[in-house]
Amino acid sequence: MLRTIIRLLILIAAGAAILSGCAPYPNQSLQPTPARLGAESALFRQLKELPEPQEKVVAAVYKFRDQTGQYKPSEVGANWSTAVTQGATSILQRSLEASGWFTTIEREGLSNLLNERKIIRSSRQAYNQQQEGEVNSSLPPLLFAGMLLEGGIISYDANVLTGGAGARYFGTGGSAQYRQDRVTVYLRAISTSTGRILKTVYTSRTVLSQKVDVGVFRFVSFQRLLEAETGFTHNEPAELAVREAIEKAVHSLIIEGILDGLWNLKHAEEINAPVIAQYQQEAIANEQTDYLGRRSHQFSRRRLRLGAGLGTFRYAGDYPNPLFQPAGIVHLGMQVSSWLTVGLEASQGNLAGEGGYQQPVRLLGAFTEWRWFPHTRFTSLMQLGGGWINDESQPLSTGYGLITGGLGAEYQVNSRMSLSGQLRHHHVLSDALDQVQQGKYNDFFWSASLGVNIYFGKP
Repeated sequence: MLRTIIRLLILIAAGAAILSGCAPYPNQSLQPTPARLGAESALFRQLKELPEPQEKVVAAVYKFRDQTGQYKPSEVGANWSTAVTQGATSILQRSLEASGWFTTIEREGLSNLLNERKIIRSSRQAYNQQQEGEVNSSLPPLLFAGMLLEGGIISYDANVLTGGAGARYFGTGGSAQYRQDRVTVYLRAISTSTGRILKTVYTSRTVLSQKVDVGVFRFVSFQRLLEAETGFTHNEPAELAVREAIEKAVHSLIIEGILDGLWNLKHAEEINAPVIAQYQQEAIANEQTDYLGRRSHQFSRRRLRLGAGLGTFRYAGDYPNPLFQPAGIVHLGMQVSSWLTVGLEASQGNLAGEGGYQQPVRLLGAFTEWRWFPHTRFTSLMQLGGGWINDESQPLSTGYGLITGGLGAEYQVNSRMSLSGQLRHHHVLSDALDQVQQGKYNDFFWSASLGVNIYFGKP
């Protein structure tokens, strides 16, 4: 029966993966695709929606380079293709033009521009010599920049986050894998009259790669082999990630310059425009977000904690066929730091097994608790402690020592209340807890509980 259920679950999972694997197939064209305009990002549209400037800034970009020096990651052999585009200057110039805030002037190909102007002047002079009338051979002066834009792509981190899952049962199964890379861009504005750095902004963007495959390989009958497989791989173009990071940098540079008074709006009342208010909220949230996009420092727990919970004990000793029995626990904890808590606890319950064993017990002890993600709403926990256990009908001095360890999780509802769950192992330092001593192992038991914690005191 169990084998049939497992096989059914595997087939359902494989079927779901096959359906998801077929998802890209309708997008696979069997004919050449004609040239089209490049796909635009949401950030490009945000650039278009910025308020108008009082006066456009004349800006020059000499070279916005790839400063990573990194090649594409490869699992087989060396790959001498660069991880990011070498044409970031063109991407930046287009973003500046689309924003409507800058008059961009050519500086990357300045030598070509000067040579062409020389050719124009020499051609006009030669034409003057052949004509009776004098023709003006001079050219209008080149625009000079009031601001330089410098910076570059300073980082491309491969395999920042990787993972996957898979299952296979009797030749049927599937798997899924993913990988996240990260590209980072810095952009700074420099005054050409003073050389002062007016503003520096920093943006990043992830690059996602996914792979899904499903396969069947098994004999369906005697000398009848079924073999089938499908799958797809999706690799997000690194150029799109670089383009979005640069567009975000230009967007940030303009808005932060407005807020700092480096340049002015055409209509002063647009300082309260939704696009600017939205950016300010994003900047505040960004200060509480780590490099994986997780909100950090969102909750600051208070120093003291009082908790209570209900759960169960499962005995494991010299009596066979252990039973689950109800139990309760209370504890008082104090935070030594944001990730470490120490405290005292007391619990009471029953240990029981088939065959007539029934023993009410009480536990008194101390514990230390570590939080893996101390500033997030949801965090995993690890506990280690020790204490004393005895039959509650006997004096406390008749008990035994024990060592406790376990794992758990906590969900912070607000700064004063949280919900928690724990699974712990209690190892008794004696084999006489159940009044029977046999074998070479001491008695022990498991506990599981769900509870509520109340925080008070200072954060």
